[in-house]
Amino acid sequence: MSGPAQLKDSQAKTEEGGVVETIKVIVQALLIAVVVRTLFFQPFNIPSGSLIPTLLIGDYLFVSKYSYGYSKHSLPLSPDVFSGRIFGSEPKRGDIAVFKLPSDGSTDYIKRVIGMPGDKVQMVQGRLLINGQVVPREPVQKIRTRDAFGREVEVPTYKETLPGGVSHLIIERDGDTGYYDNTKEHVVPAGHYFMMGDNRDNSTDSRVGKDEGGVGPVPLENFVGRAEVIFFSVEEGDAAWQFWKWPWSVRWSRLFQPVR
Repeated sequence: MSGPAQLKDSQAKTEEGGVVETIKVIVQALLIAVVVRTLFFQPFNIPSGSLIPTLLIGDYLFVSKYSYGYSKHSLPLSPDVFSGRIFGSEPKRGDIAVFKLPSDGSTDYIKRVIGMPGDKVQMVQGRLLINGQVVPREPVQKIRTRDAFGREVEVPTYKETLPGGVSHLIIERDGDTGYYDNTKEHVVPAGHYFMMGDNRDNSTDSRVGKDEGGVGPVPLENFVGRAEVIFFSVEEGDAAWQFWKWPWSVRWSRLFQPVR
């Protein structure tokens, strides 16, 4: 017959085994999450309005890490374990991509690829010129957004078609006379890309050099991945974790929309 001591010992071993199994499951789940985040998809949220109307403050999206191959910036904290890219693939004009800010190598930025290596890019009276050619745009219905003073206003909105055929919407919050609407001609260095926001008058991007507090041309090594799909979205000013507000704060129509 089993005595009380043997029963207690058996129960203790069972509980210990349960704890060990739980720890194993947690460790395995964490390892899977790290692998998925490093090699496949990484979630990002949009904290600024530089890509309005394509991406809104409060959007949460998945970025594909494999689209451009892997660099040290594909790894958490960007450890300096190797240089260049593995299984590299060039970004395409019109992609919306996440990259590390060239000036510090750590801050995440998200913009649209406008200029390719060797391109000449310039803004003249609000119009985008690539290699001396004016990029065509056509006016569409105005959208409402906030101006520089936080007031809600209707702003000029255009469908812009880049060389190669990618079309996307842009807004000119300050018309064609904004601060960034007239620039010098930028020549994109080899192995670099010229990045811009769709909110042309409210985007610090490659139009401003990194020595001036901007982005400047972005080297291929700094690319993290391509924006693919919006998986969640809440109204500006609300937090995603405030689930009790979801019936009213979630932008349901934006969920699972591809990023273009």
